[in-house]
This record gives sequence, C-alpha cells and structure tokens, in this order.
Amino acid sequence: MNDNGGSQLSVKQTRSCIGIKPKQRGTLRALGLGRIGRVNTLPDRPEIRGMIARVPHLVEVQEVN
Repeated sequence: MNDNGGSQLSVKQTRSCIGIKPKQRGTLRALGLGRIGRVNTLPDRPEIRGMIARVPHLVEVQEVN
C-alpha cells in the first residue's frame, strides 16, 4: 500500500448537482458533499482520487498537509 505520510485532500463543491446524472450525484454524496460551498477533508487515496475524477466539473480540490 502507498504510504503518503497521511496527506489529505480538501474537496469543495463549486457547482450545483441539479440536472446532473444520478451516478454523479451519488459520487458527490459519497464524497460527503451535496450543497454548493460545502467542504470535506478526505484522505489522499486512489479511491478518493477516482471519485473526484468523475466529477471534476463540480468540485475544487486542494492538498492539505
């Protein structure tokens, strides 16, 4: 397993989920988001990166050390 020193990702929802596909809406929910402006801090893991890659047009990502 890749040990990256416990780095984290700060994920912020920047756009509405109105009119997007249900699968993308579910991905936002799995990331702990659901409203514009909501922020969640998540571990930097491949699974999380994959979920972010499915909704890059709806979120903003920053690395937190």
